[in-house]
Amino acid sequence: MTTASRPPGPDDGYVAPEFEAEEFEGLRVDSSGMPLGPRRVLPLEDEPTTLVARYLFPTERYRGEWKRHWVHLWTPLLIGAAATFLLGYLSGFLARQESASGFTTVAVIVWLGVMGWVAWNVADWYFDRFILTNKRVMVVNGIITRKVAMMPLARVTDMKYEQSPVGRMLNYGTFVLESAGQDQALREVKHLPNPNELYLRVVEEMYEPQAVEARLGKNADPGDDA
Repeated sequence: MTTASRPPGPDDGYVAPEFEAEEFEGLRVDSSGMPLGPRRVLPLEDEPTTLVARYLFPTERYRGEWKRHWVHLWTPLLIGAAATFLLGYLSGFLARQESASGFTTVAVIVWLGVMGWVAWNVADWYFDRFILTNKRVMVVNGIITRKVAMMPLARVTDMKYEQSPVGRMLNYGTFVLESAGQDQALREVKHLPNPNELYLRVVEEMYEPQAVEARLGKNADPGDDA
């Protein structure tokens, strides 16, 4: 092999370049050929919970469900904490009064009522879900009286999210969806977590559904298989 045809080596003064692991981050792929690395959207979900599954019809594909951010409970939790502090103060004060046993009982009953209201709000928050499928977005809430609001993705003409300074610090925001129709059952959804990632998820489902299906390894539409 001549010098011109062989690759350069240490004897020729050649030093191989060194690369950091981060420089190969965008070149790594999994077994399906999809690039690995930091995700720009939230991971796709596999199966809906039993709470959500009853509202999905067979030909739509589930993409995910999200509870509202814990800040949604800020007001009832603050009221519960204030009621507990006040009851503790009143209990200490009334305990020093000989004829105040009746007032102590009333205070305890009021406190139990407030804590019951707080527990109801926590349960309502738990059952409140924002749901995304390949065909629509939905909000399901309510414990005794269930409310289901939905908007087809095909009718969404504009979507945005808003974050206050506190929302940016705690990572939550308000979604605003505009529809082609005048009657909008679902327009503003407050206190959704990870708003930027969730926004990308919804927008990708609206404009690049084939990319979502490619990640899932599924066909574009169940009806196309027939």
